Order: sequence, then structure tokens, then C-alpha cells
Amino acid sequence: MSSLDTKLDRVVDRAEELRAQLTAGLSGDAFAKSSRELSELEPIVARIGDLRAAEKAAGEAEAMLADPEMKALAEAELHELRTSLPALQREIRLALLPRDAADERSAILEVRPAAGGDEAGLFAAELFGMYQRYAGLHGWRFELMDYTESELGGLKEGVAEISGRGVFAKLKYESGVHRVQRVPATESQGRIHTSTVTVAVLPEAEEVDIQVNESDLRIDTYRASGAGGQHINKTDSAVRITHIPSGVVVAMQEERSQHKNRAKAMKILRARLYEAQRSSLAAARGADRKAQVGTGDRSERIRTYNFPQGRVSDHRINLTLHKIDRIMLGEMDEIVDALTAEDQAARLAADE
Repeated sequence: MSSLDTKLDRVVDRAEELRAQLTAGLSGDAFAKSSRELSELEPIVARIGDLRAAEKAAGEAEAMLADPEMKALAEAELHELRTSLPALQREIRLALLPRDAADERSAILEVRPAAGGDEAGLFAAELFGMYQRYAGLHGWRFELMDYTESELGGLKEGVAEISGRGVFAKLKYESGVHRVQRVPATESQGRIHTSTVTVAVLPEAEEVDIQVNESDLRIDTYRASGAGGQHINKTDSAVRITHIPSGVVVAMQEERSQHKNRAKAMKILRARLYEAQRSSLAAARGADRKAQVGTGDRSERIRTYNFPQGRVSDHRINLTLHKIDRIMLGEMDEIVDALTAEDQAARLAADE
């Protein structure tokens, strides 16, 4: 018996065990937990049933090859089954891979210019808009948490909460350095410049995920600066929260209310602490992290947007698409799907 067969038997046995537990009369949290686990296993068990039926049919077809009258029919059936069996096996193996617990969550998006001065800020604003349009195409809610403009209309810092099912699963590969190559609007000689923008995508954290003690926080209030109306210099509405144990600092001045700014800052703080915790666990697992597409490190250059050539290149998977205009309009699914497929393939290979 192969290792896959052994693994599939364990899944079927576990489903049977859960059904027996539920029939025996579990209640409360135990019932809810077992029901949830069974609901996740049942689609896989159904596909295992399909696989076993196909394998049985293949065995019967092979036996029929010895019969001259049935040989042609058996060969046709075997050809079809030998095509479908590997796909079925791969589908089941993918379903059995450990899932990222954060995949179904909403996410916090952070975009900041890096190298390149004003041009980096202008491209940062365009990237932020690209993600907003992508969210719109998927029916997700895109809520601005912090948006600070430069004098030229570029972006100094942009933070948004993107809410919906499976947001993090789609956007988690976007963390890293995004490079742009083009002739800036401020360039009089027509020379191509290279600038960079950093993107971070953090899974949204709940209070149950990260316990933050008030005694670990230093909270400063100050008067907001920049555009925002006459209230700006009249009240200390801006909030800066420092998490003393980790040194993480979050400042927020988007809202007129100090209370709202504090709530937003706490949401971002929890997301950053949760991601730091996840990264620490991933580093401890070592090989698991290396099998994934990219590390989520903000210093890793992941993609280049070359406007003169109209192309977008993702360096992690050697993917180049000559449709930069469509991608900047938020049509990113081709890139996201390719990254997801590559990550799945790497994890499958590591699981063998």
C-alpha cells in the first residue's frame, strides 16, 4: 500500500469516527468542533470515494484486456481512466495539504514609497489604486484607514482594510518590493527611471488571536497635520501607539475622533503582531517556509512594472505578462492564480 493510500485510509477512518461521535450525542463546543471538522472532511472523503471507484474500474478494465471481444472497449476505458486518475489524486493531495489558518481572513494592506523620491510616491498611489480596483472586482469592502499624500499627489503612506472571504489567500503573495521602470512625469530628458514601493499584506487579527495588555502600551496623542479641515490644529485627535515589548509603533490621524483613530491603530497593531507571530512560527518550521512562493519579506523584490515595454514580470515564478494597463486597472487574477498554483506545486513536492 502506498503512503497516499495510507493517508487516505486515515482520512476516511477519521470521518467515520466523527460521525460516530456526533451520533452518540455530543453537545456544546465538542459537538460544534466535531461538526466543523466533519464538514471539512466530507468533500475530501467523497473525492476519495471517486478515486477508489476509478481505481477499481481501471483494475476491471485491465482484466478485460485478455478478452479479444472486450479488448477495444477496455483500452478506451483505460485510456480515459489513466487520464483522470492523476488529476483526482492531485486534487485530493491538494485538499489534504495543511491550510494556512489565515487564508479565509480579511487583510490589512500597507503601501509605502521606498527608493525613487517623488516618482516612488506617485507609483505608490497607483499601486494602492490597483489594489482598490482589484478589491472592487471581487466584491470586497475597501476601507481607507490611513492615506497621506505628498505635495505632488503621490502617496507617503496608504493603509486600508480589505474585508471579505478569502482576501488574505488572494493577496498574501503581494508583500515585498515592487519596482517600476518608466519615464517620470517630472523627467524633462525622457530618461527611464527605476523606483521602488514596499507592500505589506497582513491577515486581520482578532482580540482572541493576540492579547494586548494595556500596560504594554504607550499611547501618545497629538494634533494632526496636513489636509483635513479646520479641526486639524484644534484638538489632539491623532494617536500614536507604541507596543513596548516588540517596539512596534502605529500612528493614526485619518479620523477626526481620537477614539476612532485609536481603534484603527489598535487594529493595525494587532495585525502586525499577529503577522510577526506567524513569521516566527514559519521560520521555526524552516523547510515549510522555503517551499512557499516568496517569504513575505518586505525587502524581497518580487515584481517589476516596465511601462515602456508594457510588461509586468513576477520574479518569483518567471511570469511576464504584456498587459500592464489591464493589471493596473485591477485585473490581477492571472498573476494571483499563477502564484497560488506555483505555491501549491512546491508544497506538494515538499509533501512527497
